[in-house]
Amino acid sequence: MPNKQLLSEMERKMKLSVQATAEDIATVRTGRASPAVLDKVLVEAYGSRMPIKQLANITAPEPRLLIISPWDKSVTNSIVNAITKSDLGFNPVKDGDIIRVPIPPLTEERRKEMVKLVARKAEAGKVALRNIRRDAVEELRKLEKDKEHPISEDEVRRTREEIDKIIRRYEEEIDRLHKHKEAEIMEV
Repeated sequence: MPNKQLLSEMERKMKLSVQATAEDIATVRTGRASPAVLDKVLVEAYGSRMPIKQLANITAPEPRLLIISPWDKSVTNSIVNAITKSDLGFNPVKDGDIIRVPIPPLTEERRKEMVKLVARKAEAGKVALRNIRRDAVEELRKLEKDKEHPISEDEVRRTREEIDKIIRRYEEEIDRLHKHKEAEIMEV
């Protein structure tokens, strides 16, 4: 049945979209140390720009501290420079072969900005889901009008209901991610 394929393809795309939204939300800084906040920081190393996690091990041994252990000690200064130049507001400290990154507490104003940023990222994720839904509905219309293999009105209605059920499930998942991150940010 072509509409089963349509639903499974739509669901696959929605899973990927929610996963991308979750990764995007994870990069938003909270008051707590999380290696994910450094995911978007690129380091000049070996003639190209690379994410820190490809150059070092990042751990959070304490709630307000990240420890970066470069695998190649020659890139230590490059990592420190990249973190300093990023817009994260961190002040990394080179301590022998490791880099300590103290996480400053967020001000109330900065927390509110972060909450708004997470809300924007969550809404962008929902817009992506709606676009996937729109494409699936368009595809369903094409199937309905197909002269060779038309599908019944009942089947079209059932498929639309299933499409709506699926999008609601994924929108709720994005809402959960949003609320969880918001609570994490506002936690003092």
